Amino acid sequence: MLARSNPALAQAFASQEEMGVVFDGLTGGTSLEHQSNGSIIILNGTSSSGKTSILKALQELMEKPFLEAGIDKFIWMLPERYLERPLWDDVLGLAVQAGEVGNQLVFGMHRAVETLGRAGLNVLVDHVLVEDSWWRDVVIRFSSLPTYLVAVFCPLEVLEKRERARRNRTLGQARAQFERVHGLGIYDLVVDTSLLSPQDCALQIQARMLAGPPTALQELKHTLTGSKSQ
Repeated sequence: MLARSNPALAQAFASQEEMGVVFDGLTGGTSLEHQSNGSIIILNGTSSSGKTSILKALQELMEKPFLEAGIDKFIWMLPERYLERPLWDDVLGLAVQAGEVGNQLVFGMHRAVETLGRAGLNVLVDHVLVEDSWWRDVVIRFSSLPTYLVAVFCPLEVLEKRERARRNRTLGQARAQFERVHGLGIYDLVVDTSLLSPQDCALQIQARMLAGPPTALQELKHTLTGSKSQ
């Protein structure tokens, strides 16, 4: 009511309402009532598979802005002491098994990415889906959004060579994750970083998006829950 007594503020409210921005009296914030969902791209692969390079190439390639909001970003939000053992073991230090902090971090990341997507923002997510519970959460949370699931594949011998060449990688991590990370093997696209440059992988992902809506998560939802794809 106070806003309506101020002509300038009333005009601002009217402009927001025309754009679908609605004041939320419960939280004191705003919501985009008519905002369409943004596109989400999940790049899933082992450590050293090349996800970060593809992510950067996609950000350069795409005409619209894509936010980087994947597992690496969230890990680096932790205090530095959690990036070293023994605390690192409670995050992702065991390579194929997360600790309590790691699970909280990943489920929180999923919720944050979903919120960004529902706000109309495009999001890139680098991920290492080594836990069954993470897979299930991704399927349930993102199957109703325009989310493309991309496998970032690389032969094991190449992964291990990359690990040895990089000082910031834990030796043996890629081997431990190799048989586990790709779950049921259902994807919208598979790219092989031993054969393609990051730029070529990004072009293939862009082409897949232009070809039509994603289907992998709907198929996984049907496989895991028995529900029909919509």
